[in-house]
Amino acid sequence: MLYAFATSQPIFMTELLSNPAFYMAAIPAVLLVGLSKGGFGGAMALLGVPLMTLAVPPVQAAAILLPILIVMDMVSLWAWRGFYDRRTLAILLPGAVIGIAIGWATATVVTEGHVRILVGLVALAFFLRWLFEKLGGRERTARHSVPRGLFWGSTAGFTSFVAHAGGPPYQVYALPLRQDPKIYTGTSVVFFAVVNLVKLVPYFALGQFDRTNLMASAMLVPVAMLATLLGVWGVKRMRPELFYPFMYVMVLIVSLKLIHDGASDLMGW
Repeated sequence: MLYAFATSQPIFMTELLSNPAFYMAAIPAVLLVGLSKGGFGGAMALLGVPLMTLAVPPVQAAAILLPILIVMDMVSLWAWRGFYDRRTLAILLPGAVIGIAIGWATATVVTEGHVRILVGLVALAFFLRWLFEKLGGRERTARHSVPRGLFWGSTAGFTSFVAHAGGPPYQVYALPLRQDPKIYTGTSVVFFAVVNLVKLVPYFALGQFDRTNLMASAMLVPVAMLATLLGVWGVKRMRPELFYPFMYVMVLIVSLKLIHDGASDLMGW
């Protein structure tokens, strides 16, 4: 739960930055998150914090990653400049801000485990519906809907704040629109860049941006930038008939990972 930020004990700078085990865990984690930020979907990003927890506590891992995510967002915004859908953002972003506010207000009463399981089940149902439509030759292209967009935008903001799992709710709304892959990816980049910037306020309030964590983040920035650009390079060369099946498979992997992580949290595995 997020209120644990206030009481977690970070590792001191000299111990952290001179520890080879930290880099052995952090560099692969940042590479995976960067590829995801470049456009390859959220499945790889979900592995970032768990990998880093091999070397640092979970709360500290999340705090180290957030500034890196902001840098990745900046690189992605530059790489995908000009590729976005204004209507998608206009519908989803107001809801996202509301969802973040709700997550902050309820941080002491909502558990990550319950949120992860719920989001995982929603994402799994979304994938299965797509699979049945695909196999039955009835795959449809959705239209924009303000009520649906506000709901899924709020859900994405809430789950991003509480459990770092905003991707599946966003995809539930955006993937059925079947936009050009570049437009879909560029729009999602703008959406989550705004979400991460808004999340900075409560993270600062919870006192996690100390010198140790910021120095660790700075050491990993070059890896983050390279991985993000590699992700952009790959997605820009994918055809739509490959991109969308790939993204739906990513949704499936994310759903199973969230359900597993949520069950582990609740059962104490």
